[in-house]
Amino acid sequence: MREENVGLIRGLFVTGTDTGVGKTVVTAAITAVLRAEGINAGVWKPIQSGAPLGSGVTDAERMLTYTGINERPETVAPFTFADPLTPLLAAQQAGVSLQLKDLIVAGEPLAHRYEALLIEGAGGAAVPLTDDALVVNLISELRIPALIVARSSLGTINHTLLTASFLRHHGVPIVGVIMNDGVLAEAHNDPSIATNAELIERYSGLKVIGRFPRIHAEANSESFLHSIRTAIQIEPIRQAIAIQLMRG
Repeated sequence: MREENVGLIRGLFVTGTDTGVGKTVVTAAITAVLRAEGINAGVWKPIQSGAPLGSGVTDAERMLTYTGINERPETVAPFTFADPLTPLLAAQQAGVSLQLKDLIVAGEPLAHRYEALLIEGAGGAAVPLTDDALVVNLISELRIPALIVARSSLGTINHTLLTASFLRHHGVPIVGVIMNDGVLAEAHNDPSIATNAELIERYSGLKVIGRFPRIHAEANSESFLHSIRTAIQIEPIRQAIAIQLMRG
């Protein structure tokens, strides 16, 4: 299984320190700027739960709206389950038994159409996907680097260091960390925000490559381009993808 997928799917896996940390908006923004630079980048959400396709609120539908990519939502998210449960349980509730290979094979059509895929995970790296696989096992099987999206607020140091350690334990290279200010409460008074990024860098050895700002609901792809270019160091992401493209 592992050998036959080497080199097939290229790109970057966007994982988070938890659910609701803003992986969808960050994934879409990175994709938008790469496409604006001439890279034929696509998006893939291997499995999602919490709402049905057609509702307009699934992660796949939101990414397509934000990026303007012309794909069918069911192609971007081949496995969608309505119940707001971890993917393993949501699939079981729907009477579906998934294997890791099923998720990977479902992404192959996208891999053939795009130079690179920005892949959004479900929740964090330790979220159960199948009876015997977590999100980290999917990342490891794909053999692509990961980007960690984290909150900016109190508690993020612990969550980010644990996520980084878990990914490294499974041999997953990490491009960096993006702190997402967009998930902060409107009125927040958290003095830790000023120092969390520095401490994450000190104790993890990773670079915090940006702080993603709050994006308004009416934002379009141009807003994403502006946000990512001013707030995020895109070069480490560009380089990670370029290395994979050179390898073929």
